[in-house]
Amino acid sequence: MLAACERPAAQRGSVELADIFREYGESYRCAQPLPVSHLKVMRAVERCRTAALGGHLEQCDSCGFERPAYNSCRNRHCPKCQSLAKARWVEKQNSELLPVGYFHLVFTVPHELNTLILANQRILLNVLFQSVSETLKDFARTHLGGTLGVTTVLHTWSQTLLDHFHLHCLVPAGALSFDQNRWIPTRKNFLFPVKALSRVFRGKFLHAVAKTFDRQELIFPGQTAPLADPSNFLPLLDTLCKKPWVVYAKQPFGSPQYVLDYLGRYTHRVALSNNRILAVDNGEVTFAYRDRQHQNQKKTMTLTAHEFIRRFLLHVIPKGFIRVRHTGFLANGKKHLLARARQLLGLTPVIPKTPVTPTAELLLALTGIDLTRCPRCPNGTLLFAPKLPLLWDSS
Repeated sequence: MLAACERPAAQRGSVELADIFREYGESYRCAQPLPVSHLKVMRAVERCRTAALGGHLEQCDSCGFERPAYNSCRNRHCPKCQSLAKARWVEKQNSELLPVGYFHLVFTVPHELNTLILANQRILLNVLFQSVSETLKDFARTHLGGTLGVTTVLHTWSQTLLDHFHLHCLVPAGALSFDQNRWIPTRKNFLFPVKALSRVFRGKFLHAVAKTFDRQELIFPGQTAPLADPSNFLPLLDTLCKKPWVVYAKQPFGSPQYVLDYLGRYTHRVALSNNRILAVDNGEVTFAYRDRQHQNQKKTMTLTAHEFIRRFLLHVIPKGFIRVRHTGFLANGKKHLLARARQLLGLTPVIPKTPVTPTAELLLALTGIDLTRCPRCPNGTLLFAPKLPLLWDSS
């Protein structure tokens, strides 16, 4: 069994998602059919940093101490793999920061559409990105007379692991004029009116959803089946068109570096980090969460292991789907616009290349632990030794 590949949670002093998958994943898989994407995520998390993925030995150059170091799964839904991925991403983005304030906006889709989105993730999440991008583009044109730069991050979860589809947007406080000759700053503490943003966002999103329905691009499995009938689908859109939608805006951050650190918390976050899992006992999982409706109070929730797994797997997004996107003058194909914005703000137009920090140094900065130090003797350094073979799991 895979559980034998890694020390028990009790010996590590904490419980991880991988432990829950190893202990209860097989019974969950037997209880109900799962899509291949969910099965792959579960297997990846179960195998992460175990002998199942192979690895290498680390050997002290002083006392000869040896220990195995197993490979990571690198799955984007794995809590253990995202801290390093986030640090690498932040390191790369640092060179593109501008010396201006940054606004944080959140666009949220009403929960009435959750089941439809879950059944049509790739199509409707792309609609969400497109609707937000077009909304901000329109407001930049009419209110500022220029092009914004926007970094947008998809989140699909609430604090209690339920489906909650929303986009986090980080926007530099200014626009590049259409003739590229001026940097147009925003007001100090105001980007765009959020009520107007929400109305335009609502209209663009619902219009795009209606078009996907007309083109017969949507599927309606399970409890969404009644929506396949236009007499049910169109009234739903009409109802949502009359409902206020939520767009949240926060005042600009002071330090660009703080902006990057803040955004880094969102870009590579998974639905639940390991440090929020408090206990696993008698088929139940207890985890911590913050209650947004009660002043962000810290609370705990206990679910059956199967319900916990079900909720976590709600947030597996389609293979290859890009959940962090850059638009406007921050778009990957528009680096010449970013260079011009830098020049207008008094920076060199050439975007500096960020040196790649060695993994051990990044992990030291993240954890405070020097993984190259020998745990047995005070002066030894752990060096790479021969590779370990893969331990294939036949289950």
